[in-house]
Amino acid sequence: MTTRLENTTADAIVRAINAERHKVGATSTGMVLTLIIVTDEENQSDATRAAAHSAMEHPCRIITLIPRPGRVDPALDANIDVGDTMGPGETVRLRLRGELSEHGASVTLPLLLPDTPVVVWWPTNGPDVPAEDPIGRMAQRRVTDAAGHRHPLQALDERRKGYVPGDTDLAWTRTTTWRSMLAAALDLPYAPIERAEVSAERSNPSAVLLQSWLANCLDVPVDLHRSRGPGITGVVLHTSGGPIELTRPDGRTGRLARPGVATHDVPLSRRDVRDLIGEEMSRLDPDDTYAEALAAIQLPKPTRRRPTTAAQEDDDE
Repeated sequence: MTTRLENTTADAIVRAINAERHKVGATSTGMVLTLIIVTDEENQSDATRAAAHSAMEHPCRIITLIPRPGRVDPALDANIDVGDTMGPGETVRLRLRGELSEHGASVTLPLLLPDTPVVVWWPTNGPDVPAEDPIGRMAQRRVTDAAGHRHPLQALDERRKGYVPGDTDLAWTRTTTWRSMLAAALDLPYAPIERAEVSAERSNPSAVLLQSWLANCLDVPVDLHRSRGPGITGVVLHTSGGPIELTRPDGRTGRLARPGVATHDVPLSRRDVRDLIGEEMSRLDPDDTYAEALAAIQLPKPTRRRPTTAAQEDDDE
């Protein structure tokens, strides 16, 4: 059951949470962190449900901040769910109206669980420097998503410039299965790797990070090629004995091929955002591997396109 409070205060919200917890016999003892989601009205439902699904494994208090700026009187409205269909933890959705939309950190501070870590997640347009954001300063872990930005590669470059230990991005989390499969493929003996290639749809930040990670690990040139997608569609490691290829043209099943070994399918489906945020909630220490890959990214140089006919544009697609 949802408790709704209109034109309320942070203290009243805390009292309402405690009352609901007492009513359903819930306890905050088992909750491991506070997750703050900063998003807009359009994306708040999907983001909150994804976090609530992850809370099944990582019980937490989810605070979804929905700023609603405008020429209206400052007001704070809250929807509170404790230990129900939204998960075993607590979910608090806060709509900050008018000038109050600029003071999310002050509103959120009294709602944080004591003596537990804080994670902040921006599902769409996060700040250029998350650690300098007023809400980001409260967190041990700050999660952005360059893929949700209007200009993904520009957002990734901003993450690079403003990186602080504790930052991460779901564009990096999306590469986890690719990195795991490639590492497993190299467990068997292989000839020296001379160069590599990554193929992905246009402006894919995960592909740029995967390219950088491969270059760091293998110390060879890694080229990035455009494909039709979805997402990353293939990695080729060119060895002196032939190519090692991991491909996923359909976004669901991967295929691994290597010299002298039978080609076989591997699980490599595109993961839902609830699985991605769940992975990030499972680790709170700085991700040094991400930091190294981010620091070494090579963003594609912008090219000036020649005027094309409509028929030519159709062919390009």
